[in-house]
Amino acid sequence: MILRPGSDLAAFSRTALRLLVLAPIRFYQWVISPMLPAACRYQPTCSAYAVEAITQHGVLSGGWLTLQRLLRCHPWGGSGFDPVPPACEGHNHTHHPSSYPLDRA
Repeated sequence: MILRPGSDLAAFSRTALRLLVLAPIRFYQWVISPMLPAACRYQPTCSAYAVEAITQHGVLSGGWLTLQRLLRCHPWGGSGFDPVPPACEGHNHTHHPSSYPLDRA
């Protein structure tokens, strides 16, 4: 069976995979996180960032953005407002401010 990008089975598979990936994050948000003290360096929290990134960008790109965010979250890292970058229309990738090339003019 071949999954075509526009087929119902392909859409179902993407949705099922997304829900499968989001389930442990939601479990953390609802069960584990309320028992821990608030210690988030960034806004939104890393788990909220992960949910938004995966929902907006899909499992692969959203997962990559989430991994980059988690690697930035350490005592010597930054802090403050760090939103999920918007998805590029007509492209199959995302842009994040940390990946912009430096202007050398």
